[in-house]
Amino acid sequence: MARNFIRFGPQLFLAALLALAAAPPAMAQDDDRPNFVVVLVDDMRWDDFGAGGHPFVRTPNIDRVAAEGAMFLNAFTTTPLCSPARASILTGLYAHTHGIIDNTNRRGHDLNTFPRQLDRTGYDTAFVGKWHMGSDGTPRPGFDTWVSLIGQGTNTNPEVYVGSERVMLEGHVTDVLTEHAVSFLEATRDEPFVLFFSQKAVHPDPALGLVEGGFIAADRHLGIYDGEPIVRLPSDGVPPLDKPALMREIPGLPPLGPDTSTTDATIRDRLEMVTGVDESVGRLLEALERTGELNDTFFVVTSDHGYFYGEHGLNAQRRLAYEASVRIPLVIRYPGLIGPGARPEQMVLSIDLASTILELANQEPEDPVQGASLVPVLMGANPKDWRTSLLIQHHSDPEDYLRGAPNSGAVSEFVRVLRMGYQAVRTERYKYIQYTDLEGMDELYDLEADPYELYNIADSPEAAPLLEDMQGELARLLELTGWPQIP
Repeated sequence: MARNFIRFGPQLFLAALLALAAAPPAMAQDDDRPNFVVVLVDDMRWDDFGAGGHPFVRTPNIDRVAAEGAMFLNAFTTTPLCSPARASILTGLYAHTHGIIDNTNRRGHDLNTFPRQLDRTGYDTAFVGKWHMGSDGTPRPGFDTWVSLIGQGTNTNPEVYVGSERVMLEGHVTDVLTEHAVSFLEATRDEPFVLFFSQKAVHPDPALGLVEGGFIAADRHLGIYDGEPIVRLPSDGVPPLDKPALMREIPGLPPLGPDTSTTDATIRDRLEMVTGVDESVGRLLEALERTGELNDTFFVVTSDHGYFYGEHGLNAQRRLAYEASVRIPLVIRYPGLIGPGARPEQMVLSIDLASTILELANQEPEDPVQGASLVPVLMGANPKDWRTSLLIQHHSDPEDYLRGAPNSGAVSEFVRVLRMGYQAVRTERYKYIQYTDLEGMDELYDLEADPYELYNIADSPEAAPLLEDMQGELARLLELTGWPQIP
């Protein structure tokens, strides 16, 4: 059912929300609540698209969302690792609260996700793609339509669960999942809908290689960026001599440096896959236009976390608290609320999406959430009480998990991050990383003077007062979020 929204000013919009809050939950008939489409891209960096500043990757559809809506300039994941990040987006909670703390087989069947809550209030809900909280692809509660890869899935001819039926889909994973997403969007219905589309791309196919060789685009995109020069940041290939945790000797692996950086070929392979994702976004937008629902839909493109393109000699490790891994793209289109070309500068987190969506759906969270609603920021306000610091965390991976990760060499590249769990605090200018399982290896950066995190000043006598301040702020955030609660 098409809904005709006008763009409210801040006072009128808040008044409308208050009026709706006094009413009983809306049901299918005359339901004017917005639709929600969340496209979650796997491992996509904040700068892996045109509007984000990339010099040559072709992403006209994601760029359109950014041009017609908001592109957040300072968006961050709360945990730069696949499973915890996904659970945080869906619940609005930190990993130490929802309990999905790593990529091992943690099922996540009991998560009270925002689609599950909206399903109980009359929304038609769908999940399509990579769930990856538990290796089985069976349906999770709260989704009326379910199309899920099994574990990581494969890039071609993936096996999926469609409802409770296990089937093989022929074709590239981005294309076949998009077919199911478009089919859901084009279904005839009276009630509003939620589509959570969790792309497999830009993650590699584990069977082909997690560091090199596994990034396989659709045939039509192979080679489209051959010959394009890869622009590298100043931190590319720089041995991390100031980072004791990364300087640990790992038997069987060379020290981090130029020879361990992500190769140009792998970066081009990833960007080919990004263009496939962009075509998928275009198909979703077209389906919403055909059904008359585009302007009634809160449309989001984001990612779970970033990826290293050779910063500090790193490649596929993710996890770590450096900017390349923790920054994420976040673009949102919803003309009933957001003016075109908005570029909010506030620091926002992946856990803010659940709060935002529930508020726009006139739904109080059933359980406490730890994110903040983006509604006032999207309306152009600059809330005086908005966060000035943020918490980023990672729990150390089990050693057998890291050593068993597929790798072309005898020793897994992922052993480099053994015991590198941390709690980190970032402000607009500074970042402090406190390792939870390593002594004397903490890191402190002045991001204004050192945006590429090349100079760890944690041991500098001049930085001692700053270090104490950042340690105090980290302690405050941990107490605020209930650390160390893990169910």
